[in-house]
Amino acid sequence: MVVRDNVERHQFLLQTPSPVEPGPAHDQRFAFPTDAAVRIVTDEIGVAANTFVGVRDETGSMLAQIAQQGAERFDTGTYSIELFGPVKTYLEVEGPFEVDAQPLQTVLSFDETQTVFVGARSSHESPATTVTTTEDPLDVMRAVSVFSSALKTTSVERSYPTLRGHPPLLELGDELHIPEGLNVPDTGVRIELPPTLRHIFVATPLAYYLGATLVPAESPRLVTEGGFVHEFDGPHGFEESVARALKRTFFLDCVVRTEGIYDVDLHERQTVESRTSIDAPALYDATLSEQLDAYFDVPYEHIADIIPEWKLTTHVAPQSDNIELLPFVTNDLAVVRTPSGTEIPHSEVQASVVDNFLRDDIVRSAGATSPNETYVRPRSTDSVEHAWISDGTPVGASKTTPTAYRNRLKREPTTGDIAITVVCNDPRMLEESDIVDDVYGSRNGLSFEVDAHYNLSRAELREILAEPTDFLHYIGHIDDEGFQCRDGKVDAETLDHVGTGAFFLNACQSYDQGLALVEAGGISGIVTLSEVINSKAVSAGRTIARYLNRGFPLQTSLHLVREYSDVGHEYAVVGDGSLSVVQAESGFAILCKVDRVDSDTYDLTYRTYPTSRCGPGSLVSPAFPGQQKYHLGSQQVTETGFSEAELKDFLLLEQIPVVYDDTVYWNDEFLS
Repeated sequence: MVVRDNVERHQFLLQTPSPVEPGPAHDQRFAFPTDAAVRIVTDEIGVAANTFVGVRDETGSMLAQIAQQGAERFDTGTYSIELFGPVKTYLEVEGPFEVDAQPLQTVLSFDETQTVFVGARSSHESPATTVTTTEDPLDVMRAVSVFSSALKTTSVERSYPTLRGHPPLLELGDELHIPEGLNVPDTGVRIELPPTLRHIFVATPLAYYLGATLVPAESPRLVTEGGFVHEFDGPHGFEESVARALKRTFFLDCVVRTEGIYDVDLHERQTVESRTSIDAPALYDATLSEQLDAYFDVPYEHIADIIPEWKLTTHVAPQSDNIELLPFVTNDLAVVRTPSGTEIPHSEVQASVVDNFLRDDIVRSAGATSPNETYVRPRSTDSVEHAWISDGTPVGASKTTPTAYRNRLKREPTTGDIAITVVCNDPRMLEESDIVDDVYGSRNGLSFEVDAHYNLSRAELREILAEPTDFLHYIGHIDDEGFQCRDGKVDAETLDHVGTGAFFLNACQSYDQGLALVEAGGISGIVTLSEVINSKAVSAGRTIARYLNRGFPLQTSLHLVREYSDVGHEYAVVGDGSLSVVQAESGFAILCKVDRVDSDTYDLTYRTYPTSRCGPGSLVSPAFPGQQKYHLGSQQVTETGFSEAELKDFLLLEQIPVVYDDTVYWNDEFLS
């Protein structure tokens, strides 16, 4: 039986000893929100190894949490089982039963055949309404102050991604209009700001997370009704002070929440308690004002090194045409910065192509190009992803547009297999086509439909671009006039609609054509900033395809290609770079780094990258031998003293990239 999220295109396989016939069930019978429910009859359910299994009794009290090897038995009674798979899934069952977490599968075994109720919830969030505002900063302050109506709780549990809803959309108009019925929490917290768009943009994600009201004032500060005050005009400057406030509050909420509905053995809590006077049990039931007072009493330097790497920094120009982007930036809980960076000449972007040129190689350009873009490298920050919402072409960040975010919101539920379309419009590039055709869809437990097309005409390419598909991988030539076909060129700027969600245009200077695909309906794509040599493009195409096929988001995939190879520096991301083509097997995208200590001893660093399924605040429990400790995602977790046998057993659990001696292998290659 497959549980599908038809919007986010995630699948979760529930294996039963024999086929089952799902019947109707009421989705309100579950303790947690669900979008759909069925009932099945079985005596056993198997799920992927390392799926977090939480077992609760009829009162909702957590009885056990099983994430890796181990077994628990439960007596007669009614139980609610929470499965943290690619799709959040709940089971209602009758005991007695047993949960057995085996190396390659976790099995729920019932003493006798019974009816099992299965409920599931999509991770897709839609805004509840639209708020209209003028360009006046005072109106914008009032408009974004209602963003916190999307929070599903104002307790520390709001640090879980599933308990933070998408803020209302913003629309520019002639007057401020806030729809009736928005349930804005009264937290007694306000953020005082000079009424400028720069100050508002930077503070909005923090205001949303704290349920704070933005009010005009001469100097920026955080104030609570309990008397707590924190000034933002400190030695680090306004933007950095706000970023630290968001990270500090969010992180310490993650620590304190372990006293609540998920009482887990969290590594970061142990570290915080060893360094600070934070009292998690007392703070769990404290007021928000009391929590903030305690949090800001901790010197930031005492916790900075254990705060997970932030998912996203968004560089947003403080101008009125970017006001409508604030709900999307806030939904990502991004750190917001005013755009700042270093301008880069096109010759530097092109340099690696010239350095790597091979006399007998070809360039993936259809003809003359006229690069006249202004390239900029954004100021470095400690985030996994970067988005650039300003003038210029960013190097090392995704060029994000309002259309990309809106297109993702408009994503319609789609049944059927994950659709991958490969187009090769030059027979001299068939090598890449053969490689990526082998890579895409090579995932056990996921259903794919991979279609390959060759040497298309203009009409055929237009038809392919209009058809719905999850991902398009284009191999061929592009120049200022568009995609090269056998009978001419197709300019993406002339397209009314494209059906692809994500794309990879592996051709010369495909940046402008990629932006045009986003404007015509796409969400995100990998493009090129300059000419690319065919041999390097083949290497980049194969490597990026492998990362995407394992659930890495587009921007993270490109980041890893740049970090661990000599290709990728001519590539960039347009649109929403956090989009994944397919789900990551463990929720997070995972990369491991292996270091040999001696002939039979290894150290392993386990690195997780956020995905749409596992955003900021999600937990991970690596299946290290003899351990069941939890960590916050986006951390690097190092375990020492693996024997060769233990290392092999661990790396066999999931197909992941492995870094050894600064070279990336895939686990099957590394172990062979």
